[in-house]
Amino acid sequence: MSSFNAPSPGADPHRLEANRRLGVASIVFLIIAASAPLTVAAGGAPSAYAVSGMMGAPVGYLVLGVILIFFTVGYAAMSRDITNSGAFYSYIAAGLGKRQGIAASWLAFVSYNAMQIGLYGLFGFTFSSILEQWTAIAIPWWVTALVGALVVGLLGVSAIDLAVKVVSVLVVLEFITVIGFNILAFMNAPEGISLAPYAPGSFFGVGTGTLLAFGIAAFMGFESGTIYSEEAREPQRTVPRATYIAVLVIALFYSFVAWALAQGTGSSQIVAASQEAGPDLMFNLLRDFGFAVAADIANVLFLTSLFAALIAFHNTVARYAMSLGREAVIPRFLARTSSSQAPVAGSLAQSALAVTMILVFAAFGANSELGPLYPVLTLFTWLTNAGAFGLVFLLVVTSAAVIGYFRNRRQDHSIWVRLVAPLLAAAGLLYVFVMIMLNFDVMIGSEGPSLLVFVMPGMILASGVAGLLRGEYLRRNRPAVFDNIGSGNPAPM
Repeated sequence: MSSFNAPSPGADPHRLEANRRLGVASIVFLIIAASAPLTVAAGGAPSAYAVSGMMGAPVGYLVLGVILIFFTVGYAAMSRDITNSGAFYSYIAAGLGKRQGIAASWLAFVSYNAMQIGLYGLFGFTFSSILEQWTAIAIPWWVTALVGALVVGLLGVSAIDLAVKVVSVLVVLEFITVIGFNILAFMNAPEGISLAPYAPGSFFGVGTGTLLAFGIAAFMGFESGTIYSEEAREPQRTVPRATYIAVLVIALFYSFVAWALAQGTGSSQIVAASQEAGPDLMFNLLRDFGFAVAADIANVLFLTSLFAALIAFHNTVARYAMSLGREAVIPRFLARTSSSQAPVAGSLAQSALAVTMILVFAAFGANSELGPLYPVLTLFTWLTNAGAFGLVFLLVVTSAAVIGYFRNRRQDHSIWVRLVAPLLAAAGLLYVFVMIMLNFDVMIGSEGPSLLVFVMPGMILASGVAGLLRGEYLRRNRPAVFDNIGSGNPAPM
């Protein structure tokens, strides 16, 4: 066994065990909340159909699920040895080297923050739109976004149990809503039940890469189970199981949802309908089926779906900050926790950053020609796609780290676990990463040449380079801190 899962020096083992609150179901809910089932059903799947121009979205989710199962084989095996909140950072430090681990930590920290903060753009717009529809009072998007940030921040500094309870209720409501839509879609299929979206010809073509590039966003956050290792009961068993379950549920459920959308519109019409209606497709279909009230309820649950995703990503970022601060990769004060082990400093810092970014975008968006959709087309679109770009890159690097980690531990696992599965995952994820780069202009809604195509991915990769330089600085000037990298233990003073 690796020494990476050693408890922090001076820590009270009984207290650590008392704070291990999370079981498999809790972690699964937190992972699935990050992927936002209703958001994928309403926005992700129609976008995949619309942009790719192909009706193979259901197959795309299954293919991505297979790739991520390959990834999870080695990732889960490492999680049995490394049980601290560092996740990507600790894994890459253990498999590829400490400097590379620090580079990964900075890149992951920026990417997760981008994903979380970007969601406030869509959340603020949706919340504001619903309030105006119900009260006829126009409230700026940034005001509702700040309200969301306040509530998320309060949950972030509380014991994880409260966040899990809130997220669990919201995710269950999302599943009930989407399952209800699926049933209605099959009952009202204008062309009858068709397996055409699952035919090989519907997936393989010029739009295959685009389909996968858009589909991978539905899985973002699946790897976050390891971040809860220090709060999980029996982490060597709980975290791998939760990760496998979450990937399978996400892949199968989203594939079925995409198929149901095609049945509700007619398989031959799904691409055109998605291009015309976009994220309104699901709600329009509910009204066409004669369930206008259900469409309004689904709209509200779309908002709560975003809220659940905000909670999940906030908790991820806060725990990442705690782990990095503890090892002095970033300022130490970010490692401070409450009596319930909630990462208070990391949570407050993330909330402060989110509030700052919301206010900055609000200031620049005043009187924007983009109108009410400004926060969706800028804050949401730019930051979430940049974050997804960074996280997919980290998945590729982590696959290589798995191979490196088990190179000298051949007796621990079969060749399938330590080499074949990680290689297959790396190849598949590298293809998706390249497709994201090639389609980044489409993903951020650019209608022509745009500096953002280079600036947004460039900022993500630059954070990794900065982390690499920080690692070299620690190696030369603070060797005791450098040697402690990835251990999960506090850095020596």
